Amino acid sequence: MPGNTFGTLFRVTTFGESHGAAIGCIVDGCPAGLPFNPEFIQRDLDRRRPGQSAIVTQRKESDTVQVLSGIFEGKTTGTPIHFLIPNEDQRSRDYEHLAEAFRPSHADYTWQAKYGHRDHRGGGRSSARETAARVAAGALAKLLLKTYGVDIQAYVSQVGHLATNPDYSQLDLSRTETNDVRCPDPLMADKMIRLIKKVRKAGDTIGGVVTAVVRGCPPGLGEPVFDKLHADLGKAMLGINAAKGFEYGSGFEGIKMLGSQHNDLFIAPAPGATPKTSTNFSGGIQGGISNGMDIYFRVAFKPVATIMRDQDTVDEAGNPVVIKGKGRHDPCVVPRAVPIVEAMAALVLADHLLRARIDRL
Repeated sequence: MPGNTFGTLFRVTTFGESHGAAIGCIVDGCPAGLPFNPEFIQRDLDRRRPGQSAIVTQRKESDTVQVLSGIFEGKTTGTPIHFLIPNEDQRSRDYEHLAEAFRPSHADYTWQAKYGHRDHRGGGRSSARETAARVAAGALAKLLLKTYGVDIQAYVSQVGHLATNPDYSQLDLSRTETNDVRCPDPLMADKMIRLIKKVRKAGDTIGGVVTAVVRGCPPGLGEPVFDKLHADLGKAMLGINAAKGFEYGSGFEGIKMLGSQHNDLFIAPAPGATPKTSTNFSGGIQGGISNGMDIYFRVAFKPVATIMRDQDTVDEAGNPVVIKGKGRHDPCVVPRAVPIVEAMAALVLADHLLRARIDRL
């Protein structure tokens, strides 16, 4: 089945289903000699795993990663790296009533239309459980990026109508991991948590926004035509389950400005120094190529499609049926989406970093 591999030089192929024996990935193209930190990989998986707080799904998965190849004496060998994450808490019986019914706004019908055969247990391969493999690969990419001084920080900036200050520079991002919703604004985080709990109690779900900031990215990453850096970031983000929108820099708000207001003027910090810009409406990317300023973008996530209420739908024979969500599901996906957004950004940047090394003599 195509569509399971991401990247050009730093390539990731994921495998596994939500209720299968395991999920995982193969990372190929990681340079040899990179110091490997298994605790760093596991930390990011712990940030994504289910059951970590009262406002996420209570499926109990430790998401303990096993590294089966590609590492020797604490360093990468340049050969494929195999990450394996066993599934430990599948409850397939929760999905027996969905064997022939199509859940609204899920991939059930489209998967059936494409392949003629699907795994109805938790969505099978279309489940967000697959993103754990991306987080493992993304954590490895982060280790590579750190050697170049590149840092990626994502956080929840909005849940429903509740939003933080849109200017990330006015927030203390070190506070992101101090609360369950991963919002660096403590007062807003408390309101978001209360809203998510209220929605969950009503048997419903709610959406939100994850903002990401990339600091230390060198100028020159990205391609000028089809593989523009922002285009690849957009593809990566829109490939995350439940993602519905992507914008970088000024985004849609930029249409309210004049060109004279929106242009980022270049300044020289000192004679011979790398140019900077006085503003950063470009979001650190111009002409599809990074310019050395902070890269920042926002990803919108829809309300989770599984709700604990009766919904009308049809079965595979076209008969009308009524279904109701069972089992354990997120009332809001954004708290657990934060490390996924970071991971996908890291995969894009690591790939373009390696590609930039062969762009010129």
